[in-house]
Amino acid sequence: MAILVDEKTRVVVQGITGHQGAFHARQMLDYGTRVVAGVTPGKGGEEVHGVPVYETVEEAVEKHGANASAIFVPAPFARDAAFEAIDAGLRVVVIITEHIPVHDAMQVMAFGRSRGATIVGPNTFGVISPGKSKLGIMPNPIYRPGPVGIVARSGTLSYEIAANLSGAGLGQSTVVGMGGDRVVGLGFVDVLKQLERDEETRAVVLVGEIGGTAEEEAAEFIKGMTKPVVAYLAGKSAPPGKRMGHAGAIIERGRGTFESKVKALTAGGARVAGFPWEVPDLVREALGQAAG
Repeated sequence: MAILVDEKTRVVVQGITGHQGAFHARQMLDYGTRVVAGVTPGKGGEEVHGVPVYETVEEAVEKHGANASAIFVPAPFARDAAFEAIDAGLRVVVIITEHIPVHDAMQVMAFGRSRGATIVGPNTFGVISPGKSKLGIMPNPIYRPGPVGIVARSGTLSYEIAANLSGAGLGQSTVVGMGGDRVVGLGFVDVLKQLERDEETRAVVLVGEIGGTAEEEAAEFIKGMTKPVVAYLAGKSAPPGKRMGHAGAIIERGRGTFESKVKALTAGGARVAGFPWEVPDLVREALGQAAG
């Protein structure tokens, strides 16, 4: 089944005429994603990789039935692009853009909730249901269809873990990048709830990092899950108080430490890997025990 996106998802790429938008639209098309339209104000009537470009998302919805968006719009204009996508009735809005001001992100999340839209990101690598569809910037070749769902804050770490899983013969159902900013749409618990309900997903990998309390909150939910969870956490050696790249990856007032997250996840029943390459063995072990 997968979650969020599948082979029926009809995608509009906002900012498709820009360098990043055009490049990743090509990658999405090559993967088999149904990219039905692009949107760039002032560029309506053009084509990019054979995809028609429109002035507004509303036109893309009316003419092509678009129901999801991948946003590659520069940060100063990303809020308005997201508002437009939500207002047009898109059910999934994936905001790739980074450096969006916090207040802009907060406004987008509030508007999305009011309209029942699912917001992924900002500052996310996107969402992929292997063999079906991808909305984002993740490398195409490393994913394989299979029973393991992945939810991650870090893009590069999730790529490494997905590649390790695929190499071990453990494909993925859906991989979701939450985004590395302080304010994001989907959280760990939101995605875990969906993966728990998904019939295709038999095990879950959670890729977390220091900072905030998202992993501790996830640990509480994991206690009640029927599917096994394997976790990997980045930032073990990060010095307290130092920002480490992601806006959310900072330890403040003693909260969000590596040790507190490992303790919580372990208490919640998750198997915590010490290194990314340990994840496949832990997943195989968890699946074996679940089958037994």
